[in-house]
Parts: sequence; structure tokens; C-alpha cells
Amino acid sequence: MIEVIDAQYGGILSDSASVLVPCRVYSIRQNRLISGGTTVDVRLSKSSQGTWRVTATHPAQPGAPAASLSAAARQVLASEQIQLPPASAADIRSGQVHDTVLTTMLELAKTYQIGVSVIRSGHPTNVFGTNRPSDHPRGRAFDTWQINGHPVVSPSTSRALITAYMRATESLGSYNVGGPYQLSGTAYFSDQTHHDHIHAGFRT
Repeated sequence: MIEVIDAQYGGILSDSASVLVPCRVYSIRQNRLISGGTTVDVRLSKSSQGTWRVTATHPAQPGAPAASLSAAARQVLASEQIQLPPASAADIRSGQVHDTVLTTMLELAKTYQIGVSVIRSGHPTNVFGTNRPSDHPRGRAFDTWQINGHPVVSPSTSRALITAYMRATESLGSYNVGGPYQLSGTAYFSDQTHHDHIHAGFRT
């Protein structure tokens, strides 16, 4: 059985798109329920007739678990305030996520319950539609799809909640905060790709 946790844009252009789908996968082995999961980068293209079709799927490749983890990594994995999909948890266990990302999550978790959608693996290597490297595959970014149980994309989610979270993320060191609303300040941006989640990128 497959449980889709969320589906968010990894990028969208007029005739192509990336949709990131974190999911849990359940199976039964020897009468035991086994859970796992991944994040899939689903690529789509738009035909001349205006219909979209799937052209490729790219499952996450988090890498093997590291021999040892930082204190921040262990705390994020243990936190009940930070909800991680399987691929993002595996990213952290691989030791390839920078502590700036992890410590920011921990600080945010003092105020908010965070639903993370994507950290490192399962995200396009470059910012979609460009040749600029994304901060995600380098372990220097994370996306939030849910705050205090409220999906960012939902019309019923308070704008004040979303903007407060974006400002808190910037105050904790993110140089590149994207979301559904354009805030004043050079760190913030908003576009169609980020109407359904909040992106936080870090320089180191």
C-alpha cells in the first residue's frame, strides 16, 4: 500500500513541470507490517492540445546511513514536533544535511509543528528550468508543506501563520525564503512553484 503524504511543485513552466511526491510504502512480510517510503520527482510535459502527461519518474536516492551523526541530526530525528517523510529522514541519517538546516528546524519546532516535504533527495538537481544548482541536493535547504497541521496550500490556512513562519525562518539564517506570499526584504521570494510550500535555503 502506498500513502501519499503530499504533492508539491518542484518547478513549473508553461509546458513542463516537476511534482515532488513524498510517500510511505507499507508491505506485509512474514505476518509483520513493514513500512518504508521514498520521494518521487514526477516530470510532466504539456502537449499542444493542452493535456499533461508523465514523462519520467525519479525516486529519491538518500544514500547509506552515516557511521555517526551530529547532535542536531539526532535531535531532529527524535523530535515529535518535526514530521519527516521517509526520504527526508533517510537524508538526515545519511549525514549529508548541513547543521544549519537542522538547527533551524529545531528552533522552529520550539514554536511550530512542522510538516517537512523535501530536504535533499528527490528534489531536482538544478532549480527547475535553469542551470543553477539547487540548494536541496547539497543538503542546504528544506521545504515545509504543513504548519501546525495546516497545509500551506489550503485557502483556510491563516496568512498570518504562513508569513510569521517565513519571517522566523529568515531570522534563523535562511538567505532564500520562498512561499505563497511576497514579503518585503531581499531574502524573500514568491512564485507559482512556491504557492504550496515554504522553501528555506542556506549558504552553508
